[in-house]
Amino acid sequence: MPKFTYKNKGYDVDDQNFLVTYENWDKAFAEGMAQELKMPGTLSKDHWDIIGFIRSSFEKTGYCPLVYETCRMNGILLKELKNLFPTGYLRGACKLAGITYKEGYLGQARLPLTADDLNLIANKKIYRVDVRGFLIDPKEWDEFYAAFRAHDMKIAGGKLTDRHWEVIHFLRQQFGQLGRVPTVYEVCESLPINLDELEELFPDGYHRGAVKVAGLRVR
Repeated sequence: MPKFTYKNKGYDVDDQNFLVTYENWDKAFAEGMAQELKMPGTLSKDHWDIIGFIRSSFEKTGYCPLVYETCRMNGILLKELKNLFPTGYLRGACKLAGITYKEGYLGQARLPLTADDLNLIANKKIYRVDVRGFLIDPKEWDEFYAAFRAHDMKIAGGKLTDRHWEVIHFLRQQFGQLGRVPTVYEVCESLPINLDELEELFPDGYHRGAVKVAGLRVR
């Protein structure tokens, strides 16, 4: 298992440097990871307020708060969040808080236990997904998959609008060009779309909603 070391203390992390065990987090981890992400300066009160909110929210609810919730509850605009955590919400703020999107599913018994529990659809096509419903191979994605996921997630009554497709196709286009999932900042700035509209379109969140429907996942 990879190790991240700061001030002579080692932390077990995954291959993306997300902390493996939530309970092993401390402020030194956040400080060290901020340096690893090449964030300028030292962590300010504004940084710690966001980090503290994410951890407190997780402790109360058992899941990583959505970017919508974090911005709303802290009275912060998305552009302000970007200034604080330029590498992204998940890949910046949540990473420093010792939380990953994988913690977004604790206690949700309705999730399938295996890919085979989920994917048999009307035309007998099978999509390979992980235990959280993310498509394993983005090349297997098609628009039928997106429509199926939207219906399964009860997005807009299960019917994707032109605006949904605009976000979905943008995500896939950028992934094809960049080889990575674009951050929520990049999506909102490029389309453009504000956070309130994104929440209305994908109420389950950016990663757990838009990215999932687009057949992508953060690795």
